[in-house]
Amino acid sequence: MTSIAMIEAAAERLNGHACVTPLLSSPFLDEIAGRRLLVKAECLQHTGSFKFRGGWSAVSALSEEERKRGVIAYSSGNHAQGVAAAAKAHGTPAVIVMPADAPQPKIKNTRDLGAEVVLYDRTGGESREAVGAENAKVRGLTLIKPYDEPLVIAGQGTCGLEIAEQAAAEGITQADVLVNCGGGGLSSGIALALEARVPGLRVRPVEPEGFDDVTRSLAAGEVRQNTSLSGSICDAILTPQPGEITFPILSRLCGPGIVVTEEEAMRAMALAFLRLKIVLEPGGAASLAAALFHSSRIDGDAVIAVATGGNVDAALFREALSRYA
Repeated sequence: MTSIAMIEAAAERLNGHACVTPLLSSPFLDEIAGRRLLVKAECLQHTGSFKFRGGWSAVSALSEEERKRGVIAYSSGNHAQGVAAAAKAHGTPAVIVMPADAPQPKIKNTRDLGAEVVLYDRTGGESREAVGAENAKVRGLTLIKPYDEPLVIAGQGTCGLEIAEQAAAEGITQADVLVNCGGGGLSSGIALALEARVPGLRVRPVEPEGFDDVTRSLAAGEVRQNTSLSGSICDAILTPQPGEITFPILSRLCGPGIVVTEEEAMRAMALAFLRLKIVLEPGGAASLAAALFHSSRIDGDAVIAVATGGNVDAALFREALSRYA
């Protein structure tokens, strides 16, 4: 299981390689949210998302022999790019299993980072886990899971260490921290870091409507699955269910989940561009949408939203701006 010691060790390995992303604010967004709103801009991280942290944490911890053989990962795009970038920097071959319906920029970026991309039919029910496991076995590759992997969770937890320091600098010791949530790697990593450093900051998972497995699981006290695996513009945070490793952490440390609509995510994308001058993808904007449009579900005078990624399709981004800017 991931611990604060593992998160601190990951921070040491990431030092000088990952960006310390800023905590941004806007009085215009504060007014909409009805409280002080701070946005952790992980969209400015290398490869455009927080996933670089987990990818580097996992690859940098491998033995020389394991790096020489290579790594494999499965992802709709952001974990793919994070692992691919980390592998390239370490001179490690990388194979990435991606859904054929993933946004084309994410597939192209992964290939451009030097990784071999293997596509699978997500909509047809093909299992990425099965494709990844088979390739790992046949080719002798080390599998780096996107969220149910202690070293990946530790890497994502370094974002929580930064939030703890930045919130303290802003005088915030009590607040909800809204985190876009798929399988729960980032949410659980941040929650572990905050538990150790600033226990008054509480993680709240945020998910898109129709793919709220974590929210339902937390409410039920046991794992719930999504009936669909695709069909939302928030592709970055679509997973079948919470992870076996992450769910116990989420259950122990997180508050209730919040569910947002696609329209709210698109509106948040436009507002982030207009007021913060940052680019977000729909799955990266869900937490901001929750802070802005679900304020009645949030307590306190301040809230922190983690903007997890900015790898958005250009046409979709234009649509968000044309409709809501």
